[in-house]
Amino acid sequence: MSDILVVKNISKNYATHQALKNVSLSIPEKTIFGLLGPNGAGKTSLIRIITQIISKDEGEILFDGKPLSPEHIAQIGYLPEERGLYKKMKVGEQLLYLSQLKGLSKSEAMHRLKEWFVKFDIKTWWDKNIEDLSKGMQQKIQFVATVLHEPKLIILDEPFSGFDPVNANLIKDEILELRRKGSTIIFSTHRMESVEELCDHIALINKSEKILDGPKQQVKEQFKSNIFRLEYRGHLNTSNAYTILAQEKLDDNYYQANLKAAEGLSPNQLLQELMPQVEISAFQERMPSMNDIFITLVTGKNPAESLKKTPLDTDIEI
Repeated sequence: MSDILVVKNISKNYATHQALKNVSLSIPEKTIFGLLGPNGAGKTSLIRIITQIISKDEGEILFDGKPLSPEHIAQIGYLPEERGLYKKMKVGEQLLYLSQLKGLSKSEAMHRLKEWFVKFDIKTWWDKNIEDLSKGMQQKIQFVATVLHEPKLIILDEPFSGFDPVNANLIKDEILELRRKGSTIIFSTHRMESVEELCDHIALINKSEKILDGPKQQVKEQFKSNIFRLEYRGHLNTSNAYTILAQEKLDDNYYQANLKAAEGLSPNQLLQELMPQVEISAFQERMPSMNDIFITLVTGKNPAESLKKTPLDTDIEI
């Protein structure tokens, strides 16, 4: 898989504040790439450099193997966190105007807009003024404006902000469909449940520096803590192979426990240790969530601590 965007050693300073320090990323094509970090970490500065809104101080960016240049703007769609629609313009008029700025002819723009208006069930919105729409309705319009020209690279900054669950799910499905059709999406958000659900790769920026990146599942493997949930019948003995972190009775015959396996012990080896003792009805490794990993790296807290405290009857998404 080739990379559609390669960021090499990018730095950016504002007066006395360094927004980015020697940040490098490789974003594979046809993937959803989560760009994560706390407020003020430097994510928005990096996005604005990629979209050529601001200039970098140092470093290089390659788009599809070539140095990033103004000609690439037409191949990028950007949905900023601070929405920017013309309040007094009508919806249809505005979308036609923005699509032609991105290089579409009026006839092609009209054809694509009709499809989107049907898909989003907004056929009656064409002659409405933007200022007469709710925040969520405006979000839909700006999303359409972002993707209408079918860009190779789509940058979404908090795309679910302002949406109710039904419309958030609608947009989520469209993001997945855009990836299926060949677009690459950079997805910047604070909603870790969305990262779990959508992202293939992630990068975490904190205090102006990249501190983590890689395929999402590989990152989660890196932070796993050898904690397992066991549901069983019988008597669970203490052992050098594991530590019992928490335990509770389910009914007269069954129990649940959180176990931490000894260093280097595989799940199969742990099962071999447990099977002679108890009758096992459920066994699951409890992986740290992206939220656990985010908190770990930003605050220094151990993700294993959150898993120890997780209620025994709550599943951890892997």
